[in-house]
This record gives sequence, structure tokens and C-alpha cells, in this order.
Amino acid sequence: MNPTAVRTQPRFPADVAAALKQAGWHPGRWEIRQAEAWADTLALHGGPSGPAHTVFPAAVEAWAEFGGLAFDLTGAGRALARTPFLLDPRCGLHQPRTLADLGRALDTRVAPLGEERYGQALLAIDETGRVFSLDHTGEWYLGATIDQALATLVLGLAPERLHAGV
Repeated sequence: MNPTAVRTQPRFPADVAAALKQAGWHPGRWEIRQAEAWADTLALHGGPSGPAHTVFPAAVEAWAEFGGLAFDLTGAGRALARTPFLLDPRCGLHQPRTLADLGRALDTRVAPLGEERYGQALLAIDETGRVFSLDHTGEWYLGATIDQALATLVLGLAPERLHAGV
């Protein structure tokens, strides 16, 4: 082996890469027109009676690369049962107040990313690219990046629960 050659790690663990491929993702996927259409839809939703959705680059980039992908996962994961999830920001269309509340708690803006378990949990992303899941039991931290969050969901890793005073 050439000692000056740079070793690179794959972007995703093999199991995550396989699930992504099965869902329709490939390296270089970039559906920016769809992401911009979702951004427009979210920006127009809401109104004078409540908060509006926020749109920012980290969200649009995540939507462009992964938006529209559905993962039909079941069975045991490494720590938890794996569950189906969908990456589509329209899943949070009617949740701007919930996302605004989370954003205030985190001192950042938060946008919808998708859903878990056919709407039983809302996936969200913040301005720095951190990903969260919100369900009836609380708010959960899935990862510092969309890549980490996908690994958490696909592999059935245990997310970290957010506490008061995050």
C-alpha cells in the first residue's frame, strides 16, 4: 500500500448505506427543486394566529439530499426496535408551534424533516444540522448531523432524551 495514500472511511456504515440505497438514495442525489418547493410550502403555511415555519440552509440541504425517502424498517435494532420513517418536511406542516417551542428551548431555529412510525413522532432539524425526534413521551436527540441521525434510526440506536434546560 502506498504510504502517502489517504484512507477514507465510507460515509455511512454498510447497513445504513444498504437501507439508503433501498430507499432510493445514491451519492450525489440532489433534488433541489423539490426542496425549494417544500420550502415555499412551509413558508406560506402559518399566519397571524401562530408562528410560521422557518426555513434555513441546513434544512433545505437535508431535504435536497434525502427528502422523499421512505424507510420501511422493522425488527430488532442494536438498542431499540427499528421503526419505519419518512423524510418529508410536509409531515410537520401543521406543527409550526411545536417546532418553534423546541427552537426556543434549544435557542435555535427548527424545521420539520419528516416523521417516524407513520406520524407517531415528528422529525426535525435545526440550523446547525442537529436532528431531533418529538413524540408523546418527549424530545429526543438523534445526532449532530443528518448522517448520524440516519444511522441512529436505521440501526435502532438509542437516542438521547432532551431534558428541561436542554
